[in-house]
Amino acid sequence: MAEIIQRDGTWAFDGTTVRITPGLHRSVPLFRQTYGEVAVPLEAISGVAFEPERKRGRLRMRLREGADPLLHATGGRLPDPADPYRLIVDVDRAGVAEYVAEEIRRALLLDQIPKEPTKTYLLPGPPVPVSVRSSDGTVSFDGTRVRIDWADTSDRVKRATGPRIIGVGDLVQVEWLPNSGYEDGFMRFVTRETSFSKLPPEKDPYALDLWGSTRRDLLTALVATAVTARLPHPSTRCDLAYDEERGPRSRLAAAAVPPPADHHDVLLRRLRELGELHRDGVLTDEEFAMTKAAVLRGF
Repeated sequence: MAEIIQRDGTWAFDGTTVRITPGLHRSVPLFRQTYGEVAVPLEAISGVAFEPERKRGRLRMRLREGADPLLHATGGRLPDPADPYRLIVDVDRAGVAEYVAEEIRRALLLDQIPKEPTKTYLLPGPPVPVSVRSSDGTVSFDGTRVRIDWADTSDRVKRATGPRIIGVGDLVQVEWLPNSGYEDGFMRFVTRETSFSKLPPEKDPYALDLWGSTRRDLLTALVATAVTARLPHPSTRCDLAYDEERGPRSRLAAAAVPPPADHHDVLLRRLRELGELHRDGVLTDEEFAMTKAAVLRGF
């Protein structure tokens, strides 16, 4: 057993699995504490390194492309302190960190673990049901459907449409960008019908606009990961390029998005809905004009 215990957390390697347990110190981000222990099978790892620094060092683990739904859902955008595959190491424990890294590297070599992308997720993602209250509303996932209940501070367009319920079978992917504290983030549930009709997050009834507490909004990555783990693996979507650090970066697979005719029908339906909300007095003239312009940009 190779093990290192630090304030940031613990890594323990038994020859087949690296168990990463978050620390209990108040400096450990809420996301890490909530995500809990991560059991990483050896076959999911592409490499590990210890990066020494003047006062502290870092243990970093790289996973094979496509092995982890968390990395796919967050696209490498998790802040460093919230990244479970990073461990801050005190300078006097540098030797132990080097030993743990070397033991993992030796096992990778002996077991001849390939570095190629995986064809299935090798980590399960968070358990369900999972529910997170964010600045824009509460999002819940029970394993089969997503439900969004809007907050009192959500845009009137969203509140007018009521709770949003989306079945897993209707989803193409989840797009997630964290609230950085300087710029708002969002979590958008992309369906076959809404693939081309992307309103601004604050107006989109399929998206949560993340503008409040950075610490709490980061928890939406739990839902994004739980949903992603239950969608088809990215390897089955041949037209989707994926990068371990940046996440999805090209077109959706042709089979996963509606043809242009369907796309226009969706946008026309959305325009009719907005017109009805405007006539009923739910949307002001300014809100109607702004949202209509956003929809028309999709044509």
